[in-house]
Amino acid sequence: MTYCLGIKVASGLVAIADTRLTSGSEVSSNRKISVHELENHSLFIMTSGLRSVRDKAITYFKEVIGEKDRSFNKLYKAVNAFGEQVRRVAQEDKAALEASALHFNLNAIVGGQLEDDEEHKLYLLYPEGNWVEVDRGSPFKIIGNSGYGKPLLYRNLTYESSLQEALKMGFLAFDATRVSANDVDYPLDVVVYAKDSFHLVEHRFQKDDVEAVSNQWSALLNNSVRKLPNAWMDPIFDKII
Repeated sequence: MTYCLGIKVASGLVAIADTRLTSGSEVSSNRKISVHELENHSLFIMTSGLRSVRDKAITYFKEVIGEKDRSFNKLYKAVNAFGEQVRRVAQEDKAALEASALHFNLNAIVGGQLEDDEEHKLYLLYPEGNWVEVDRGSPFKIIGNSGYGKPLLYRNLTYESSLQEALKMGFLAFDATRVSANDVDYPLDVVVYAKDSFHLVEHRFQKDDVEAVSNQWSALLNNSVRKLPNAWMDPIFDKII
C-alpha cells in the first residue's frame, strides 16, 4: 500500500509520500515521487499501485519529457502525455498481470506549473489515463491508503491555508495513517512548490526528525478528549446510576 497526498492552496503546492513497499512478507523502501525541472517547467508525479507498472510508466514518460519538454507549455498537456504512457503500459502488461491475478491499478497525482499556466496546478490521474483537476472546493487528493488522514484535512484544510499550515496538516494526516496501518511508514518524502517560483523544494524526513511532533500531537489529542464536556452523555449514564 501507499500514502501519497497532494495539496493545493492559494500560495502553492505540497506533496507528501511515504516510501514503504510491501510484497508478501517482504518490506522495503523506495521513492514514490518523481521530479522534473527545466527552466520554467516544474512538475512532480506521485504514484500508487504495482511497482513494475509505476516504474515502466515513469521511464516511458521521462523519455517523452526528454524529447518534447518544450512543447508542454501547460501542465495539463504533460498530464495527458503521462496518461498516454499509462495506457501504453496497460496495453503491454494488463492482460499478463490479470492472468496472474494482479490488478492493473496505477493512480497518480501530478502537480506543478509550466510557463503558460496562470497558476500552479494539481491533477489526479486514474489507471485509465483520464484525470480530474483539484480545485479550491476540495484542495487535496490522496492515493493509496486514503481513509485515515481525510478527517483531519476535511476539518482544517482550506484553500486559504498557508504552505506551512498545509504541510503541517499533511504531516498529521500521514501520521494518522502510519499509526493505523502497517503498510505506510517512513522515510517521508516532501515536495513544496511556491506559486510562480518554478522551483520544487525537496526534503526527506526520517522518523527521528519528526517523532517529537508526532508525540506532541498525540498528547494534545489525549488532553482534548479529556477536556470535552460530559453533559451530553448524562441522559445515558443517568439511566445506569
